[in-house]
Amino acid sequence: MTSMKILAIDTSNQPMNIALVEDEQLLAQTTLKMVKNHSVYVLPVMDTLMQQVNWEPQDLDRVVVAAGPGSYTGVRIAVTTAKTLAATLKIELVVVSSLAVLARNVPAITEAVIVPFFDARRGTAFVGRYQWQGDQLTSLVADHHVELQQEIAALGELAQPVWLVGEVTPKLAPVLADLPANVHLLGAVWATPNPYQVALAGQGEAPVADIDAVVPRYLRQTEAEMNWYHDHPDADPLANDYVKKV
Repeated sequence: MTSMKILAIDTSNQPMNIALVEDEQLLAQTTLKMVKNHSVYVLPVMDTLMQQVNWEPQDLDRVVVAAGPGSYTGVRIAVTTAKTLAATLKIELVVVSSLAVLARNVPAITEAVIVPFFDARRGTAFVGRYQWQGDQLTSLVADHHVELQQEIAALGELAQPVWLVGEVTPKLAPVLADLPANVHLLGAVWATPNPYQVALAGQGEAPVADIDAVVPRYLRQTEAEMNWYHDHPDADPLANDYVKKV
């Protein structure tokens, strides 16, 4: 069996996560949660970890990146860094959901519906619905952007138990204070994405066919896009008119 050396990157939210994994064995990882500007630290942290495990860039076989949803800037940094490395080193690039990475914090021993969430501001959240089926984490509902109160009401209608996992920010705390009987909020220890799980999520996935075509998974328009479409009412968002013009 051929060895696979993976660099995993996740800067899609407040934590900056980098890991080096070989054949499912974690060799090194760093999580920095107090860093404000991921772009300043991401490459130096990678370099430090590579030196610590005696890897050269050309030793890498694959880059796995958590491509969103999350912070606009954070997601762009991760995706741009991963694409540049994959193209420059001529290695495989795999893209995974940032929400799926968070869901993987929950062990595969549960049959509950796992609902990872990130605060998307103004009472909304980025949310996914996942479930372990054997040793495979399966998406039940596509990642989406929604008012958290609306999502919780829908989850309360499910017959299965639901485990929410994510950071309880001050804005979301009131919504999460009173949950339906079948919905349970996991503690803060589960709420930080793990870069090792980024690598594991991407290890068995097929690499992208076209690195240049990879884009962040924002799940909503940026403020600049919303303003542009307001000024161009005849434009078609599905045709990526904004991207083409800019």
